Amino acid sequence: MGMYREAIRKRYKEVRMEMKKQKEDMVNNPPHYNKSGIECIEAIKAMTDKGFQYYLQGNIMKYLWRYRYKNGVEDLEKAQWYLSELIDELKDDKD
Repeated sequence: MGMYREAIRKRYKEVRMEMKKQKEDMVNNPPHYNKSGIECIEAIKAMTDKGFQYYLQGNIMKYLWRYRYKNGVEDLEKAQWYLSELIDELKDDKD
């Protein structure tokens, strides 16, 4: 009976972790890119200054290149996210 109970507990934990992963937004706000309250994209923007637009463009190209072979729609959504960021940057430059 103890082995059965332990197996159920283990499977329950696995299912909970899987559900948690599904709830996380891996395109717009992946948790591994926000540590100690600092968004990785903001740190990159600060470090690259005028090169930030090229960084965004490179990521757009990367995700469009690999979507068929790696993460499918998720990679297309990431490319779209970087494209939106690039458009916002260009609009901010005009102002």
